[in-house]
Amino acid sequence: MTRAPTNLLNVRTLLLSCLKDLNPAAVGIVGDSAHRGGYHCGSDRVVTNDYSVVESPRDQSGLTLDASGLDVGSFTVRSGGLTHDLRSFSVWCVQQCAAGAADTRDIREIIYSADGKVVRRWDRLGKRTTGDNSHLWHTHFSFFRDSTKAGRDQTPLFRRYLTGIGILEDHMDRAEFLGHLKAALTDEGIATQLRAIPWQYVGGGIPKDMSTLGVLNEVLSTTRSTAAKVGADLVDEPAIIAGVLAGLSPQRLSEALKTAGLTPEAIAAAVPPDIAQQVVDELTARLST
Repeated sequence: MTRAPTNLLNVRTLLLSCLKDLNPAAVGIVGDSAHRGGYHCGSDRVVTNDYSVVESPRDQSGLTLDASGLDVGSFTVRSGGLTHDLRSFSVWCVQQCAAGAADTRDIREIIYSADGKVVRRWDRLGKRTTGDNSHLWHTHFSFFRDSTKAGRDQTPLFRRYLTGIGILEDHMDRAEFLGHLKAALTDEGIATQLRAIPWQYVGGGIPKDMSTLGVLNEVLSTTRSTAAKVGADLVDEPAIIAGVLAGLSPQRLSEALKTAGLTPEAIAAAVPPDIAQQVVDELTARLST
């Protein structure tokens, strides 16, 4: 029987807890009993040549009894003097996907309407551009099935939206911050993960007396042995580790940040304004030593 996976249930719970105007019946994961085919179905309900299975190796390898789709219905919320609704939320999510944000990498498609008149589809595989008219009043998210099978946390994108509109405060504590990074770095290249670090939390739950590089130092130190134990194929591990750990040379730091596609300004742009200049000054000083 098709089931709702924990990671998507967590997204559902997050949205319902923060968007009080959102009807629980309008936030669905598993299709009704008549539903056949598509991401709202698990392996017991897929059909021949089901697009949610055959079009991507990620879906083929990830097929289980779990559904891998999420519907979000209409809502309206006022925050910070602005009105936010399903349409603005959907457009924001699509923009994040199109921009290649790290927390969208598991989203295969979003079917939505920006104006309540025309249905559009953002498709990572470029297969389709529209959908049926039911998406005029609800937005559909499809997640690659391998990410659902792995139980990967899908809340970061939605937390980022809720934080951005002022509904949710940054409250990730230090242990959770390091835990997420530790888990990610065991199966991803370090350079890739440097791009995905949730820098906005560095100035939140992380102790103020711990410098930005100090946090990164601790993250990489705690993940290095774990990554080695699981035989992870890290991207240029020696250069990245050497470039970030305390006592690094300016040249090595420069190489590490360059490999990760980062600049001090790029990192600062993602952190709270009150510590942004501190980040720029610290990294720039290390690079110019």
